Amino acid sequence: MIDTIADYARYLRLDRGLSQNTIISYQQDLLEFSKFLEDRKISFYPEDHFVVTQFFADQDKMKKSKTSQMRIFSSLRKFYQWLELVEKIKSNPLNQMDAPKKGNHLPVVLSMDEVNSLIESPDITIPLGIRDRTIFEVMYATGLRVSELVNLTMDDLHLDLELIKTLGKGNKERLLPISDTAISWLKKYFSETRNDLVTKYGQQKEVFLNFRGKKLTRQSIWRMIKKYIAQVGIEKDVTPHTLRHSFATNLLENGADLRVVQELLGHSDISTTQIYTHINKTHMKQVYNKSFPRA
Repeated sequence: MIDTIADYARYLRLDRGLSQNTIISYQQDLLEFSKFLEDRKISFYPEDHFVVTQFFADQDKMKKSKTSQMRIFSSLRKFYQWLELVEKIKSNPLNQMDAPKKGNHLPVVLSMDEVNSLIESPDITIPLGIRDRTIFEVMYATGLRVSELVNLTMDDLHLDLELIKTLGKGNKERLLPISDTAISWLKKYFSETRNDLVTKYGQQKEVFLNFRGKKLTRQSIWRMIKKYIAQVGIEKDVTPHTLRHSFATNLLENGADLRVVQELLGHSDISTTQIYTHINKTHMKQVYNKSFPRA
């Protein structure tokens, strides 16, 4: 089964042109399903939808979120479509199944006080503290995904035009405005941190580098955010995506048009962006209940 997944990954890369991060995500889902089959002595991907139903029942028992289950279901459906295409199976069992329904979970967002507390938490008297502050400023100013942030190159910056270029999901390119504050921190990072790193370790095209002068990873951004969240005492379940959620929510709270927010976030479907209107309404209701004397 591992060889079949490897063949599928090549198909996704060569025929579909998907990004490496997307392919890795598909592979992780398929490996989890393959492990489930191997534990039950099933040697190849079954055409019996009852087996797949049992897999998702196990996902429920393991308390997997509905969002994760929806992603896995989508991965399996596309994989089975490919198995049909290359004639490794005769029928797709997922055609007989309904996708897991999405729950009412809303993304975690930070208040403006919490955003400011997190952004200002790095020690800017040291070079890497300047880098970390700049990362927070850029993430919040642009709503970049963490994968887009770590892949941002020097050629993607058009600071004289107050724009940056990024390559999002599905290799879709978009231009984003960036604030004067974030630009000023980028310039400070270039002069006081990054220039020293590239002088010591050689040229690197990515904007944000680690202490060895190499490209940062998504995992390093995750660890960095967790460190500062603990430092400032925010008790919410904050992830690298939280600043992106907060960016979108704060824009809508301040009157931004939903279509504009969709373009800024790089969502292909506006229904994905609409989750932030629900957060906005939830916040509105909380303020009402707290402020209105007869609430």
